[in-house]
Amino acid sequence: MAQWGAIFSIIAALGGAALLSSVHKIDEGHTGVYYRGGALLTTTSGPGFHLMLPFITTYKSVQTTLQTDEVKNVPCGTSGGVMIYFDRIEVVNYLIPSAVYDIVRNFTADYDKALIFNKVHHELNQFCSVHSLQEVYIGLFDQIDENLKLTLQNDLTAMAPGLIIQAVRVTKPNIPESIRRNYELMESEKTKLLISQQTQKVVEKEAETERIKAVIEAEKVAQVAEIKFGQKVMEKETEKKISEIEDSAFLARQKAKADAEFYTAQRAAEANKLKLTPEYLQLMKYKAIAANSKIYFGNDIPQMFVESGSADSSIKASAAMDILSEHILDLD
Repeated sequence: MAQWGAIFSIIAALGGAALLSSVHKIDEGHTGVYYRGGALLTTTSGPGFHLMLPFITTYKSVQTTLQTDEVKNVPCGTSGGVMIYFDRIEVVNYLIPSAVYDIVRNFTADYDKALIFNKVHHELNQFCSVHSLQEVYIGLFDQIDENLKLTLQNDLTAMAPGLIIQAVRVTKPNIPESIRRNYELMESEKTKLLISQQTQKVVEKEAETERIKAVIEAEKVAQVAEIKFGQKVMEKETEKKISEIEDSAFLARQKAKADAEFYTAQRAAEANKLKLTPEYLQLMKYKAIAANSKIYFGNDIPQMFVESGSADSSIKASAAMDILSEHILDLD
């Protein structure tokens, strides 16, 4: 009985071990590929728990999400013969799940070594071999990552469809110390030149600003002067118009007054012309004679004695006769 118990225990242990070895887990973002006797099986599995034949079947989990492969210490020889080193080149890529089987079959589960690491070395050396140190280190450095990405993707599209290059990041290469010092000195001088140019631009900008402010101020003063001048001109024109209106009114009044006086004199003359008829003059003559108390006739009148009142009457009569004679002469 003890022997049967031992056998049963051994069988149970083997069954437990077989069960444990057959049950496996595939994580999210991965695809499982299976090998039996070293041969790749066509079966693949997604995330979760799965069973496989124990002891004779093995599996590998292949990542299908975004991952970053770092290629370190990549030597590169320029066209001038200078050897430089890139400390780290990062290649961001992902594998389409449907392409896992074909890529693993052609390039094994460690496909990134052949398709990414080796290709980065090759393409980077191809780039450096046709460019000078100046171009690789400074002139074309900003284009290396984009050129490397395009070159890798073109090759992978033909060799391993389904492997996508998302981005490539290239660090600044290490160059010989003597050359690096020269470049640093050159960059320092370039920086000084840029600073001087920027300082010159700032000074020019400030001068331009001051000039614009002066022009604006001068234009403001000119506009104010022009407005004041216009106001003065308008005031003078208004005064001129007022003076012309006053002169016109005064002239009209004087003309009206002169016309009225002329009309009055004209009408008086016409009235006198109609009034001073021979009969009227004769009547006035008689009235003047009648107003005198005494009348003397003759060419030579000697001394005469008259009263004071009569003497005054004679003088008045003589004056009246003279006035009547003048009027008669005017009418003739």
